[in-house]
Amino acid sequence: MLARLHSVTLEGIEGVICEVEVDVARGGLEKSIIVGLPDAAVKESIERVHSAIVNCGYRYPRTQSLINLAPADIKKAGPAFDLPIALGMLAGEGAVAGTPLKEYVIVGELALDGRVRPVNGVLSMAMTAAANGFSRMIVPLENAREAAVVQEVEVYGVGSLSQAVEFLAGQLMLDTTVTSVEDLFAVASHYDVDFGDVKGQESVKRALTIAAAGAHNIMMIGPPGAGKTMLAQRLATILPALSLEESLETTRIYSAVGLLKKDQALLATRPVRAPHHSASAPALIGGGSAPRPGELSLAHYGILFLDEFVEFPRHVLEMIRQPLEDGFVIVSRAKKTIQFPAQFMLVAAMNPCPCGYFGSNLRACKCSPGQIARYLAKVSGPLVDRIDIHIDVPAVAFSKLRSKSRQIDSEGLRGVVMAARERQTRRFGNGKVMTNAHMSHQQLERFCRIDAVGEMMLKEAMMELGLSARAHDKICKVARTIADVDGSEDIRSEHVAEAISYRKLDRKL
Repeated sequence: MLARLHSVTLEGIEGVICEVEVDVARGGLEKSIIVGLPDAAVKESIERVHSAIVNCGYRYPRTQSLINLAPADIKKAGPAFDLPIALGMLAGEGAVAGTPLKEYVIVGELALDGRVRPVNGVLSMAMTAAANGFSRMIVPLENAREAAVVQEVEVYGVGSLSQAVEFLAGQLMLDTTVTSVEDLFAVASHYDVDFGDVKGQESVKRALTIAAAGAHNIMMIGPPGAGKTMLAQRLATILPALSLEESLETTRIYSAVGLLKKDQALLATRPVRAPHHSASAPALIGGGSAPRPGELSLAHYGILFLDEFVEFPRHVLEMIRQPLEDGFVIVSRAKKTIQFPAQFMLVAAMNPCPCGYFGSNLRACKCSPGQIARYLAKVSGPLVDRIDIHIDVPAVAFSKLRSKSRQIDSEGLRGVVMAARERQTRRFGNGKVMTNAHMSHQQLERFCRIDAVGEMMLKEAMMELGLSARAHDKICKVARTIADVDGSEDIRSEHVAEAISYRKLDRKL
């Protein structure tokens, strides 16, 4: 008897609907074969399915069975096919006869005793099911809240193979899982850190506020212990709250790689990723034999913090140049090219020299000019060009560390950022570009007009520092953001001067 069901496989973070065909023959020796380009985990599923069916008290087919996963030219990976294959085998035996199995998209991993275990990427699977016209899903109980975020699909969570069989046979009633997106955001959209924890560093807070207001990349340069990491960890707290669309796109990345916490249906705060400088290129960019997202994509709509920036291998750093411009990562393989989203704010931190104390008034620098030059040369000019703001982070004086005066907190800074973002929204309308950092050249010409004094200052800076055309555009965009932060419709000379002052590395390289 032939049974047809539907499931989903993932290619990167994108789902692909697969038809699961199970043909239980009337005769032949007991043997089950899976075809349709399965990987090792899918091939092994037949053993899990066998044990789960028997241990749940059902009869396993004692004849030849053939399981086909279509389309046959797409690699099938992971254990999500266990449950649909088991249900197909039982349907072939008549245990769930008459059930409209084709109306459901079914995913789930089986334990040997018949329990249904959670799988990765359920949010993408639910979005794929909805996009392909399916209105019902059967998923592991632990994944049900995550799948139910997609309102167009009725989600039924099952904890065992027996529950799934009884539900499909009409012997058990299951309630659809309902997830309130508003409630999820209300509970989870808070941060455990605040800018009020940071003593001093007013100039750096100003630069970070400008960076957040315009979505600009920023580099912090300062001695060890000056607070660079502390400041970077708090930058997300002054960014605008995630929209539902941004949250869904970010959550599906985390879901696909298994990084969603237990009982977490949505990411409601902007991600902050801080990979170690020993991270490999595939770990940072994404890739592998079965391509998966890297740290750049995990920072999507959030912050990628690269501490000890110059300690990253140079070839790894050079690989982030294209994503910084385009907002996505392309992983190419012999048979396929996969694109991962990677629209993030880069926050980099580095010491000014190998010992870390060049220019510091706390300790004397022990590095020679040659050592300092070689140290700074680890960062290429083209990469520096793509970082909008370079700011010095001095050591905090003892008096400020012990000060009891109230520091400006994240709520106050977020108000400034939101006011600047609202000006940008009105300026750009409802188009693709929403922040100054992502303006096209045509938009820059239209919205970044500078007065005569500012033009002269910019010309002198270009000649003195030998700035590139890209650095010129970055200065204009940052000046536009500074004007927005200050509530000015016009870019004045003081805005240009401040934007030029944020090109610290151009003076040193």
